Amino acid sequence: MKTVALVNMKGGVAKTTLATNLAHCLSLRHKKRVLLIDIDPQFNATQCLISGSDYVNRRNAGGHTILNVFDDTSHTAVNPVRGSFVKQNIPLENIEPWKGIKGFDLIPGDLELYRLDMGAGQGREQRLRRFLEKIDAKSKYDFVLIDTPPTPSAWMMSALLASDAYLVPVKPEPLSTVGIDLLRGVVNRCSENFGHEISCLGVVLTSVDARTRVFAEAKAFLDKNPAWKGRRFAAHLPQRTKIARNQGHQIMILHSDVEDAKLAISQITNEFIQRIGNG
Repeated sequence: MKTVALVNMKGGVAKTTLATNLAHCLSLRHKKRVLLIDIDPQFNATQCLISGSDYVNRRNAGGHTILNVFDDTSHTAVNPVRGSFVKQNIPLENIEPWKGIKGFDLIPGDLELYRLDMGAGQGREQRLRRFLEKIDAKSKYDFVLIDTPPTPSAWMMSALLASDAYLVPVKPEPLSTVGIDLLRGVVNRCSENFGHEISCLGVVLTSVDARTRVFAEAKAFLDKNPAWKGRRFAAHLPQRTKIARNQGHQIMILHSDVEDAKLAISQITNEFIQRIGNG
């Protein structure tokens, strides 16, 4: 099992688009067993995959979320039927992903993640890693992809600590390309503070208009910068408003009529497999 965190210090770089559609293409085209984990408290990846009503129904039926992975405490909850009761935390080995979401499994996001104290000394930054160790012991997946929040946070650190490699989606614009150098600092701190080595799988340019000068400049920046040379994926994700519109209706790129995007995600997935191996 290979675990990859999709990370960037900047929002609006189509990170969630890449994470969800990479998971979909790996499962649909390559028949890989994939688990996607939505660790972003805004849970955008989850909303791209299931409707709001489906999410609520699954939660009400006892479906687990990323909150269960990180919440190691018992606390008082209120139910309109049962009244107040003590809600026990769930052992990591008992947490079950949601099955068959677009052909792969999902640990969905949860807005309640914000209520957890992820400060120093809590030890929660290691819980995702321990959860995935238990998953790996069951040999259930070829790949685990983690969609992270676009800020240097305990959530991002948790994802890095749980991962073998990280993948960086980058929008071809000056602030976005500069931001990836800041990301290297976060990764280095992960290695120094926790003794966890994690490799860079590569950089994928997203929201690309190939006719623009900023696209050429972004490619040149990555290809000439010693820290990123050889990291840029050959294929890029094009900028198409229909991709975002489809996401709002849980329509994946491979199930859309955006032909250049379908080709792009297929090529990106092929290179992903070549770079990381077959899991």
